Amino acid sequence: TEAKAKRLRPLAEKLITFAKKGDLAARRQVMATIANKGVVHTLFTEIGPRFVARNGGYTRITKIGPRKGDNAPMAVIEVLTEKDN
Repeated sequence: TEAKAKRLRPLAEKLITFAKKGDLAARRQVMATIANKGVVHTLFTEIGPRFVARNGGYTRITKIGPRKGDNAPMAVIEVLTEKDN
């Protein structure tokens, strides 16, 4: 839902900022939040270096209209790609 996407955005931005630093202390900070080492590795090797020149705004929330069953406002959160930079 839109509310969940809005709650997730600050966490995602913070984790990507840690991944940009790339040092051991930042990796340990991320490991405190994400237990899956594979996800942390991908964050630090692929996603973090992609945004080295960007100061924030790594994600986008797109509203997709209400859900059919209960009319809840829906949204999709996504990480920006290179062409969006």
